[in-house]
Amino acid sequence: MRPRFLLPACLGVLYVVWGSTYLVQRIAVASMPPLQMAALRFVISGALLYAALRATGTPAPTRRAWIAATASAVPLIVTGMGTAAVALTLVPSGLAALVFGSVPLWAALFHRLSGGRLRRLEMVGLGVGFAGVVLVAARGALRAEPTGAALVVLAAASYALGCVATRRAPLSPGVMGTASQMLAGGAILAIGSLVRGEPLAVPSARAAAAVAYLIVLGSLLAYSAFGWLLKNASPALATSYAYVNPVMALALGVAFGGERFTPADGAGLVLVLAAVALVGWAQRSPSAPAQGASVGPISTATR
Repeated sequence: MRPRFLLPACLGVLYVVWGSTYLVQRIAVASMPPLQMAALRFVISGALLYAALRATGTPAPTRRAWIAATASAVPLIVTGMGTAAVALTLVPSGLAALVFGSVPLWAALFHRLSGGRLRRLEMVGLGVGFAGVVLVAARGALRAEPTGAALVVLAAASYALGCVATRRAPLSPGVMGTASQMLAGGAILAIGSLVRGEPLAVPSARAAAAVAYLIVLGSLLAYSAFGWLLKNASPALATSYAYVNPVMALALGVAFGGERFTPADGAGLVLVLAAVALVGWAQRSPSAPAQGASVGPISTATR
């Protein structure tokens, strides 16, 4: 593909694929236990990525790097994506994506709690964003599923904590750090599935196709596209998926998942996206704190 076509192609992959992963996960957990599904997804994705990297001569992670990968994978993959998978058995995929749109806001909050400095505009963004999340949980379609709403908020907060921890962890450099996180997180999820007593399920053809989609497109292809954008596009453009994915996920959920979308959910979506824009604008300002200020929008291969 010619370089001039790579930019729109990579953006299209992030907008469509990552926006669709919420609905695809909901399809998968319809006939598979959620932790078992997440474990299968991350173990296979991590193993494929790890094998490809080792075949091209990338050094294996050191013992210290494996420990860091495991520790950071707990909030990012286990209690982040694992809890999200459980929540998707209860709540609409589009609304789960809307709440996950608040990840940059949680990351900014954790950055502040860990000693970082936030500008006034970032503080305003946090207030606006969390008001949007509360509106969706209390007045939107999530109101009928308080347990699911609590789980998806917990998952978003944990994922953000994992993103902050990943930045500070002594992982293997480059993509090998992501591969080791996937393998470690997938193994812990498999143990969690056993502890939770999830029965070993044979997925339906639809669920198996959904898991394959998450592995090949949601992890491997989308991560490759994101890596290319980080090197060849501006940070603002590379992370613009954060504003498109919730809208895409809501539209797909309504169109193909038969999901309900209320006016309160629409208002919450506007508040969350406005808040992410405020936080992002404040961080890109020349007077924004340089040390550790990069807290959103955020992505990893685990989306």
